[in-house]
Amino acid sequence: MKIFLIIILAALFGSCHNKKAELKSGIWRGVIEMQGQQLPFGFEVHYANDQYTVTVINADEKLKLDEVIITGDSVRIVMYIFDAELRAKIENDHLSGYFIKNFAVNYKLPFTATYGDDFRFAESSDVKLDFSGKYSLEFESPTEHYRSIGIFKQHKNEVTGTFLTPTGDYRYLQGNVVGDQLMLSSFDGNYSFIFTAHFEGDSIKGKYYSGKSKLEYWKGIKNENATMPDAESLTYLKPGYEKLEFSFPDVNGNIINSDNEQFKDKVVILQIFGTWCSNCMDETKFLSRWYDLNKDRGVEILGLAYEQKDDFEYASNRVKKMIKKLNVGYDFVIAGTEDKSKASETLPALNQVLAFPTNIFIGKNGKVKYIHTGFYGPGTGIYYEQYKERFNQIINELLAENLALTK
Repeated sequence: MKIFLIIILAALFGSCHNKKAELKSGIWRGVIEMQGQQLPFGFEVHYANDQYTVTVINADEKLKLDEVIITGDSVRIVMYIFDAELRAKIENDHLSGYFIKNFAVNYKLPFTATYGDDFRFAESSDVKLDFSGKYSLEFESPTEHYRSIGIFKQHKNEVTGTFLTPTGDYRYLQGNVVGDQLMLSSFDGNYSFIFTAHFEGDSIKGKYYSGKSKLEYWKGIKNENATMPDAESLTYLKPGYEKLEFSFPDVNGNIINSDNEQFKDKVVILQIFGTWCSNCMDETKFLSRWYDLNKDRGVEILGLAYEQKDDFEYASNRVKKMIKKLNVGYDFVIAGTEDKSKASETLPALNQVLAFPTNIFIGKNGKVKYIHTGFYGPGTGIYYEQYKERFNQIINELLAENLALTK
């Protein structure tokens, strides 16, 4: 009888001990601790058909994460196409754990979340200061200095916006005016940003925190006529070059080079990109949809992937995952690593690889016609629309040129 009771108790204890925790469906407010600051972001948990999904919210952006694994009392949330994840213990209405970048050494930032909270930095309230508008800005740190445009929209104390730089944008930012401070944040699964600012007379001054250690200062003035450098002038062919020759393995190890049959008599777009790059993610979504609609017009796209490790298997697996997640129909090759100086060495005809992403437009005759550095994504509003218009203008020009050559 004693043995029977022991077996029953052991079974009950084991079943309780191994029981999975439940992650509450609905809105959560996450916070990542970095550089002594708190980065807030919103996310929503869904549960259907015995499967959890998490949607990360940054202003108008909704990133759906479908790799949510619960083991015992803990949850692991894989961050979209990125080699990063949230790991946390589930404690009813609270999560506590870390944001981890798997590809980086000792990259762990404390992460917590509270169920039911839906504010960013502060609850909604009326404020006297209005940060709305377009600003001409300068960012600087001990190692960097660059121009920028800031675009903010404010309703009561809630603010959305972004920053444009010569090489891209800081995507969807969301935040609040708290006292006399503007506070914005973004967490897209790989990059973690905090921007703070205040007015000093007619000037705006602020700080930009990124990840574990990056800190930059920014300042400027409101200027509705602010402009950025011409994106088609920053990257170019060195003197003596007209073509861009390349030879790289695709994700399965097969060599693809500039003379391959698939590019013959076609307009070709080379996309310099990486799966770690959020701007590249935005651009790939645009290019993928565009390619599905236009590939029969005599156009090919080839993605040149520069990944975080000099390891073919690692890099190819990252790209394969991205292709599947984003349903991309064009091909990719493994071209190198994310180090810009080393990336430049793989394409010696270029003056430099300045930005991920960069698009290289090649005519039917194999000659490079245009090179567009960076990408302004959907978070930039009118700038995204202008980019798409210019992109189609270039393609139409090159296709018309090709048609003229065949007559």
